[in-house]
Amino acid sequence: MSSQAPNARPAPSRAHILLEFLGSMNLAITLLMAVAVASVIGTVLKQNEPYQNYIIKFGPFWFEVFEKLALYDVYSAGWFLFILGFLVVSTSVCIYRNAPTMFKSITHFRLKVGLNSLRAFHHHQEWTLPRPEAEVTPQLGALARTHGYRVRSQDHGDHRIHAAMKGSWNRLGYIFTHAAIVIICIGGLVDGNVPLKLKERSGQIQVETRDIPASQVPAHSWLSVKNPSFRGSVTIAEGTSANLVFLQLRDGYLVQPLPFRIELKDFRIEHYYTGQPKSFESDLVIHDPELEEPFETTIAVNHPLIHKGYAVYQASFSDGGTGLRIRAWPLLSSDIQPHDFESAVFKDVKVESPRGPLTMELTDFKLFNVNPVEDDESGKEFRNYGPSFTFKLRDATGAAREYENYMSPVEFEGRSMFISGMRTTPAEPFRYLHIPADSRHSLERFLKFNALLRDETRVRQLAEETTSGTFAEMTLDQPNLRQEIIENMVHLVGLFSRGGVDAILEQVNRSAPEERRAQVMDAYLKVLQTILGEIYLELLAGEGVDFSQGMSEADARFFDDSLNAVSALGHYGAPFFAQLTGFDHLQASGLQIARAPGKNVVYLGCALLTVGVFLMFYVRHSRLWFRVEEKDGQTRLLFAGTGHRHERDFAEEFARLRTELEQRLGIADLHRDP
Repeated sequence: MSSQAPNARPAPSRAHILLEFLGSMNLAITLLMAVAVASVIGTVLKQNEPYQNYIIKFGPFWFEVFEKLALYDVYSAGWFLFILGFLVVSTSVCIYRNAPTMFKSITHFRLKVGLNSLRAFHHHQEWTLPRPEAEVTPQLGALARTHGYRVRSQDHGDHRIHAAMKGSWNRLGYIFTHAAIVIICIGGLVDGNVPLKLKERSGQIQVETRDIPASQVPAHSWLSVKNPSFRGSVTIAEGTSANLVFLQLRDGYLVQPLPFRIELKDFRIEHYYTGQPKSFESDLVIHDPELEEPFETTIAVNHPLIHKGYAVYQASFSDGGTGLRIRAWPLLSSDIQPHDFESAVFKDVKVESPRGPLTMELTDFKLFNVNPVEDDESGKEFRNYGPSFTFKLRDATGAAREYENYMSPVEFEGRSMFISGMRTTPAEPFRYLHIPADSRHSLERFLKFNALLRDETRVRQLAEETTSGTFAEMTLDQPNLRQEIIENMVHLVGLFSRGGVDAILEQVNRSAPEERRAQVMDAYLKVLQTILGEIYLELLAGEGVDFSQGMSEADARFFDDSLNAVSALGHYGAPFFAQLTGFDHLQASGLQIARAPGKNVVYLGCALLTVGVFLMFYVRHSRLWFRVEEKDGQTRLLFAGTGHRHERDFAEEFARLRTELEQRLGIADLHRDP
C-alpha cells in the first residue's frame, strides 16, 4: 500500500515550477532593475567612442574593466540583450498565467455571493422595508445605472442578488502594461544587432582596426546593404558625397553601404557671442537610383531627413580639408630665411630640420577662436582670436608633439603676441609660447634677435666690444681675465639660446658649490643681461631706431618679451615657427545615419504603456451588491460594495449611494439594521 496520505497534493511538475519561476513578480522586478541600471550607464557613459578616448578618460586599468563588461556599447552588449530576451519570456509567461483571470474578472459579476460574505465587507448596510420586493427591485437597478454601473441579477430561490460593476476595464491596464514591456523589449532586440553579433561570433564578419580608406577595407568588414538595423556615422566635406557609413565597434569599425548617395552641397554654422555653436545645418542632395532625379533637402539638429526608412541626422561638424598656406621660420639657426609651402588639413608634409627629418601632420583648422579674457571695466569679455590651425610634428622614431598656431597676433595687456600652443600628449592641455610682434605686426624683429643670439661670431665680437672699454686699463698681473669674461659671455648666450634660464641654472647647479649657487647665478644673469642688451641695441640700430635719449618703453617691453620667448624655445620642441599666411576654408558635416525598424515597435509599446498606466491609475474598479429577501410581506435589503483602488474615494461614493438609495425608497427615517 502507498504511504501517501489520501488527500495529499501531488508534487508539482518541473514545467509547473519553471512557469512559476518565470512568471514571478520578483524575477520581473529584478530584470527591470537590471535594465534600468544598464540604461543609466548607457546614458551617463557616452557610447561607441573610439577606444583611445576611453583610455585617456579612465586610464588603462578601468578601461580594461569597463571593456570586459562591454559598457562602451551597452545596448548591443550580449548580457544586455540576454536580459531583454529573458524579460520578454518572463513577462510573456506572466501574461499567459494571469490574462485569463483578468479577462474573466472584467465580465464576471460574482452573483453567487453569500450573506456572510457581504456582511464581511467594510462598506455595507441593511434595512428591513415594510413593502414587497417588487416595489424595491426596480429602484436598485435604476440607482446603479444612474451612476454608470452595469447590472446583472440572479434569482437564488429564497433571495435575489443584484450585482453591479463599473471600471472593469481597469484590469486591462495590467495586461496592456505587461504587453507593452514585451513589445518594447522586442523592439530593443530588433535594433540590438543580434544577427550582427551572431555573424561576428561565427567569423563571417571581422572588425577592421586599421585607419585605412574604405576602398581598402576587406570584404569581411563590410555589411550587407540589406542590413535591417544599424547606426553609423560619416563625415562629408563640402562638394563631396558618400554612399556608406562607418559603424564604431569596440576598437574598430565596420563599413555599412547605403542604397543611395548623399552629397553635401553647403554647410552653415552660427555661433553665440561666447564662441559656442548656436546652430548648424547642411544642404544635402540625395542621389537615389530608384528616383527619376536627385532631390535637395536641408537638415539641422533635431530636424533629420527620413528617406526609405533611413534617418539622416545632423550630428557634428569639422574641417573638410581646408587648404593652408604656411611659412616656416627657422628658430634654431642664425638664418631667418623662411620656407613657404602649401598643403591641406588631413595631409602630411615632409620637413628637413637641424634635428633630422620630420613629418608635419596637418590635423585641423578653426576659423573662429572665441575665448574669455579679463577686462578691467566689465570683468570678463569674449574675444575672437581669429583663425588657427593644428598640426603634429613627428620624428623618425614616431614620437610626436601637437601644436596649435594662431594666424594673427593677439593683444595681451596692450602688447601684440603671436601664439603657439604645444603639448606632448592629447591628455594634457596646451602650453603656449608667446612671441612678441613688432610695430608692423610681424615676426621679423624677434626672429632677427633670435638669429643674432645663435650667431656665435657676432656674439663674440659684441662681447669683445663690451669689455674693451671696461678693461682698457687692465693690470699686467691679470692678462687673461678679459678673455675669460668674453668666453663666459659667449658661453652664457649659447646656453640661454639653447635652453633658456633653466639651462644656465642647471650649469650653476653642476659647477658651483651649493652655498655659492645663488651668488654665482646672480653674477651670470648680470653678465647675460649685459651682452643680451648689447645684441638688442645693435638690432635696434640696424632698424634705424634712435635711442640716444634712452630706449622707449615699447622697445624695452619688446626686449623683455623676447627674452621670455627665447627662454621658452628650449621646451617648445619645434625647429621652426609655422605661420599661417592664407587659407581656403572648406567645411565638413558629420552625419549620423540610422536604420531602426524596431523604433516603430517601441513607439507602439510606449503608446500601449501609456494607455495601460492610465487605466491602472485613473480608472477605478468598483462593485456593488444588493441582496433582496422577501419574508412575511417585508423585504430585507442588504447593500454592500467594494472598490479595488482609491478606498477613500469609494467610501465617499458609497455613502452618497446609500443616502440616495434611502431617499429613493423613502426609508430615510426608518431604522437601519445594524
